[in-house]
Amino acid sequence: MHIIMSKLKVFIVEDDPIYGKMIKYNLSLNPDIETELFENAESFLKKLDENPQLVTLDYSLPDMTGEEVLKRIRKYNSEIPVVIVSGQENLKTAIKLLKDGAYDYLTKDEETKDRIWNIIKNIRENFNLKEEISQLKDQISKQFDLSKTVIGISPVMKKVYSLVQKAVNSSITVSITGETGVGKEVIAKAIHHNSKLKNKPFVSVNITAIPKDLIESELFGHEKGSFTGAIARRIGKFEEANGGTLFLDEIGEMDINMQSKLLRVLQEKEITRVGGTGVIKISCRIIAATHRDLAEEVRKGNFREDLYYRLLGLPIQIPPLRMRGNDILLLAKHFINEYVNDNEIEKISLSADSHQKLLKYEWPGNVRELKAVIELACVMCENNTIMPDDIQFSKNYSMDSLLAKEMPLRDYLNNIIKHYLMKYNDDVVLVSKKLRIGKSTIYRMLQKKAI
Repeated sequence: MHIIMSKLKVFIVEDDPIYGKMIKYNLSLNPDIETELFENAESFLKKLDENPQLVTLDYSLPDMTGEEVLKRIRKYNSEIPVVIVSGQENLKTAIKLLKDGAYDYLTKDEETKDRIWNIIKNIRENFNLKEEISQLKDQISKQFDLSKTVIGISPVMKKVYSLVQKAVNSSITVSITGETGVGKEVIAKAIHHNSKLKNKPFVSVNITAIPKDLIESELFGHEKGSFTGAIARRIGKFEEANGGTLFLDEIGEMDINMQSKLLRVLQEKEITRVGGTGVIKISCRIIAATHRDLAEEVRKGNFREDLYYRLLGLPIQIPPLRMRGNDILLLAKHFINEYVNDNEIEKISLSADSHQKLLKYEWPGNVRELKAVIELACVMCENNTIMPDDIQFSKNYSMDSLLAKEMPLRDYLNNIIKHYLMKYNDDVVLVSKKLRIGKSTIYRMLQKKAI
């Protein structure tokens, strides 16, 4: 990333006019440095609101001690680096000033100029890094603009938007459910980057990607020598996320024994590294996600009931892509535009027949599958138009997802009606027309809570 830097502003506070002018002259040889010289504390403090990037401060000023001026600077803006320049080398004074927040302590000698140059070099590098981080945060903020991140206008997605906004405006734990590939992590990031924690860490951990015997170390960290291969201390995901958000993806896959340890951490808000004895306080928002029905997993004894309720918080269910109607086309066009922009090529369009092919497909891989299909279609198409033959579906998904699980005919019927009710926003009249069944059949199933 290219950063355009403004001049580095350095204030020199020095009561010896000859020495002060010498420092000013040497620094002024660099055109990227802007200097200003002050012969007393009073004149300097009047211009402190200009927020210099560095202050070189003589310890013995005629109207105020360097220690007093340092306190005034720190009180106004503790981020301003202050280098104390003294005519005497006093170790006790130097240590006290460094503890009080001075950036460095220099004695006036032949090497002072070079040491100031080195300090400026370090400050400039830190300033560049802060500018880069600031720009990255701005980019992330724009990238996760809710209106651009969560795409869709279907009734089922409007419900999701409403819940996401509630999550953004609070610090409640959030549980996100939905099939694989629907975009659970995208929703989690959108919540974090639009909340008051947006400038704090967002740490993601996929439970399925970590071996069972290493998950405790991954989450809570470990001390050196705590187990074979622990060659150094390592902080865990909870410490990384401290003050921010920890996203626990596929929480339903966590081992039952590990679940009890996670519950204790969530209750006590503290962790102990593997092999350690010290207690570390943690404070982070938890967003958990799973493709499983956790309530059903609780009934089966695979998931702790107390942890389930601890994680439930604000539940957000992401509908599968096949239930989102024309959102499929909106997302397809979004992925086409991303591909065009990333590869700096001419605009690509979808033919009318391609629209129909996309809408008729079941999308068992959901949004993730759609993105892969569209990117391949962009590569395969001719004359900047995606035709039906350019759209290739995976053979792994040849079986209709509805038939993937064996069940009684009545349950198939329940699932079909449930599918259409979600698709058409619980409009029983419209669903009965679509399926050519009586409204009473649907109402009877609803009454029995079969749907």
